[in-house]
Amino acid sequence: MSKLIINSYEEFAAYEGKKLGESEWLEVDQNRINQFADATLDHQWIHVDTERAKEESPYHSTIAHGYLTLSLLPYMWNQIIEVHNLKMMVNYGMDNMKFGVPVITGSRVRLVTTLSKIENLRGICKVTIKFAIEVEGQRKPALTGNAMFLYYFS
Repeated sequence: MSKLIINSYEEFAAYEGKKLGESEWLEVDQNRINQFADATLDHQWIHVDTERAKEESPYHSTIAHGYLTLSLLPYMWNQIIEVHNLKMMVNYGMDNMKFGVPVITGSRVRLVTTLSKIENLRGICKVTIKFAIEVEGQRKPALTGNAMFLYYFS
């Protein structure tokens, strides 16, 4: 998988409406889930109690927090694209986010992206990325939505 290299607004604009790429698969293991639970203070049993989940969960396993799945987006996004000539990049917002299927512990996920829209806001490049976080072997994605970023080119 080759990373897309972008150096300017014009180069970004050439990809409007096109698939940008997909990340590598990433395993979501119990250790990652436990660390996220500790960081967010969300220790709901469906995420952290492996024994109870085997008995009581409809998945017979713990599952990742939905927001853990979302939090993997920046890491996987950086596998898809590398933007040069930047002063900075900031998150701008999220739209139409929907959780589809749970990420069962031990599953592998990846990010698939399309450049949905690009705007030049007085020299600031606003991009809207349509994304899906897929679960290996599942037909339906774990998470879909639109992520917006502001790129300040030098």
